[in-house]
Amino acid sequence: MSVAYFVLDDGRIFEGRSWGAVGKVFGEAVFQTGMTGYQEVLTDPSYHKQVVVMTAPHIGNTGFNHQDNESSRIWVTGFAVRTPSTLTSNWRSEKDLEQALIDQSVVGIQGIDTRAITRHLRDRGSMRVGIFSGLELSREEMVIEVRKVESMSGAFLVADVSTPHAYVVPAVGVKKFVVAALDLGIKSATPRALAARGVEVHVLPFNATIEEINELNPDGVFLSNGPGDPATMNVIIDLVRELLLQEVPIFGICFGHQIFGRALGFETYKLAFGHRGINQPVIDRSTGKVEITSHNHGFALKAPADREFSTVYGRGEVTHISLNDGVIEGIRLLDRPAFSVQYHPEAASGPHDAAYLFDSFLELMSKKVHG
Repeated sequence: MSVAYFVLDDGRIFEGRSWGAVGKVFGEAVFQTGMTGYQEVLTDPSYHKQVVVMTAPHIGNTGFNHQDNESSRIWVTGFAVRTPSTLTSNWRSEKDLEQALIDQSVVGIQGIDTRAITRHLRDRGSMRVGIFSGLELSREEMVIEVRKVESMSGAFLVADVSTPHAYVVPAVGVKKFVVAALDLGIKSATPRALAARGVEVHVLPFNATIEEINELNPDGVFLSNGPGDPATMNVIIDLVRELLLQEVPIFGICFGHQIFGRALGFETYKLAFGHRGINQPVIDRSTGKVEITSHNHGFALKAPADREFSTVYGRGEVTHISLNDGVIEGIRLLDRPAFSVQYHPEAASGPHDAAYLFDSFLELMSKKVHG
């Protein structure tokens, strides 16, 4: 086991030990506050080009298995933990976590103070980082390499994570609706959640055209989560505007929420350190109910602070607000069947407070189909 370094672009360096693959990787340093669900984090395409720091100190005790994957591979660029489990204890486990990282060439680091890193990122904001494992480099050389890394602002990443070909997730039981899901980095739990409600889901590449969507004659369109800067998504934003003119029911989450908001004419902005975890409190303004929700985003929507707003597509309202920092977490149109939230209703590793949003989507489609 060799020495490894976690090197931030402001010059701060944390020394630890190698874990997973050996080498060097670079990305945006972000922290994840979930105490469970590390495998869902690792395989979530929204973490593409990011080095994830787990705030929970003990990671890996349930090992790794193919059933809990949210995609076909691990997407995080690097993985930082304080104490990896020395024992894998779960009947579903197929290998230990470190072996999974090695098998997919993911460079990790262990034995560092992840609480100190988290506090540093909360004070200074997310920044570029490198993990250097088993390499002979000076501290100055490592910092110089990290500072050459491109920022997440302006990053166009969906082409890396989207499916190259359309595929279908069949409805479970009686087919009630057909949905076209635009894959911007979709998690596998999302089409499963829709399929369980009787929806046949056609998952389409990010660059699907309006003609390809219309050929399916879908009852609704879903805009998935994904990585990168929503300001780079002009083609997809224009596609959403065409769908709004056709009054097709639309449901967007996470990255899809930001794209939906930009299609309505709002701006997006980079958060200081983002929301990443399964313990984020959000209030539903229509009911006053507080939901504990799953998040993974570094950008947010800049919409009017007042509850209602006007767009070229009619009236709209802000439906959900973060109770941690007041970030807008949900919007909907009042004159067209379209809404979005900034978080993950499928929440594969929990919690499931927001699962009702899939039912809300089905209600919109039912009204469109049955009047």
